Order: sequence, then structure tokens, then C-alpha cells
Amino acid sequence: MLLVFDCDGVVVDSMLLHNEIEARVLRTAGINILPEELRRRFAGVAMSSICKILEQETGRTISPEIEATMEREKIATFRQQLQPIAGVGAALDALSDFPRCIASGSKESEVTAALETVGLYDRFAPHIFSTERVEHGKPAPDLFLLAARHVGIPAQDCLVIEDGVAGVLAGVAAGMTVFGFVGGSHCGPNHSDKLRQAGAETVFSNMQDLPRLARAHALKATS
Repeated sequence: MLLVFDCDGVVVDSMLLHNEIEARVLRTAGINILPEELRRRFAGVAMSSICKILEQETGRTISPEIEATMEREKIATFRQQLQPIAGVGAALDALSDFPRCIASGSKESEVTAALETVGLYDRFAPHIFSTERVEHGKPAPDLFLLAARHVGIPAQDCLVIEDGVAGVLAGVAAGMTVFGFVGGSHCGPNHSDKLRQAGAETVFSNMQDLPRLARAHALKATS
């Protein structure tokens, strides 16, 4: 069984930082949107897709320089402030006999910086896949299918761990089992319900529970 981890909000507690930087930089393009709205509407969606939607809605142009500024500011902020999700290192240790990968809606440079900052890059490399590798990001299944194909494990034998509705939808569309994680600092009281409605088979809030849940699923799948 391949463990397919989203990065932001699952391995690193980065969603609040992402949204604060995005909202601040978008204001320089004349687009006023609160971090909370970005989080509610676009969690897990590639920034390039978000920009296209906002351009259509506002009539404003978001230049490549704006996106590049976001990327630079995120990486700099991650290097200074980013923390891992509590318990994720121990969970990875307890599941060391399962292959694993990252499949993230963020840019690969941001994912690399995030994982390096919290000391988890070597736990996933070289199986780190970003939305830049596919034409259609989450909620399309393309990224998850790409990851499974590269690692060499059938989609039906993959377990996705996701915190975003778009990611859950993508995992389900890929024919994979999805566990929803709601332990990030950005997750509100109704987030569990949203992930279940999107198709998450199980929802959990403490990363220390993942080894037990994942092994139970693997045992069930082989019985």
C-alpha cells in the first residue's frame, strides 16, 4: 500500500501562512480577498488556478511577477516560521515499512523548502510530486495518478491523507481510499463534515492515530 500525503496542512502546518501571504500580495494587484476566504474556497488548489479564477471574477490581471513574489515570500517565511504537524515524524517512523510520497497542490520549490525546514525532506524524496507536473491539479485526479504511476503501485492500493476538500475529491476520483486529516491549525469545527461529504472514508485529528488507522485499512484490504 502506498501512502500518499498532501503536504500543506498534513505534513507541515502551513495553510495559515500560505493564505496570509497570498492575501497580502494579491492586494498589490488590486484584489482584496481575506485569508479566510482563500482558505475556505481554495484549500489544496494550485495557485495558478486560483489566480485564473480571481482574474475572471475581478477583471484584474495577476502578473507572473505577482505569483513569483508570493513564492519568494512563502519560502522565506517557511524558513523562519514553519512547524511540522505534531506527531508526523513519529507516525512516519511507525509506518516505515510502507512506501510513501508527497502529492501537493503547491509549487515544488515551496514543498521542498517546507520539508527541508522541518527536517522531513529525506523521508519522502525522491517521491515528491507537485501540481506543476500535471495539466489539471486538484480536484482532478491527475496528480495522484501520476504519483502512483511513478512509484509503481496501482491506484486502488493507495491511501491518501488529505486536509482539503479539493484533495479528497481528487483522491476519490483517482479510485484511491482517502483519510481526512483535521489536525492543522487552519481546520475549523465543521471541517470534518466537509471532508466526509467530499468522500473521505475516515477523518482523524491526531497524527499519532494514523499508524493504527492505516494498518487497519491495509489489513482490511488484503482480507
